[in-house]
Amino acid sequence: MSSMKPGAMPKPSEQAKTAFRALMPKDAAVSLRPMFGNLAAFVNGNMFAGLFGEALFVRLPDDQRDQLKKQGGTDFEPMPGRAMKGYVCVPGGWQKKPAAARGSIARSLAWSRGLPPKKK
Repeated sequence: MSSMKPGAMPKPSEQAKTAFRALMPKDAAVSLRPMFGNLAAFVNGNMFAGLFGEALFVRLPDDQRDQLKKQGGTDFEPMPGRAMKGYVCVPGGWQKKPAAARGSIARSLAWSRGLPPKKK
């Protein structure tokens, strides 16, 4: 196991990437692409879910984000102390709880679909 340099981004395992892809809804509007050396899902150009190392994060409105945090979710902080507004990491062990993870992703997609499309 190589030690991470300060500021280096964690990389997801192949297992995490496979699990993430399997959770994605079959939807023509959804695209997957690399992000920070990880994998993220986009709708209308807006990122709504992704991997950060082994963590799965989703974009949700405040009330749903707070609910997920009560269940063990954490702020998504790509840099320690700098939470990415609107995003939350689902509780750990998401690969073993695909139904819960799929539900979080579905809620994130539904909410993010209503955001203004990102300009190219």
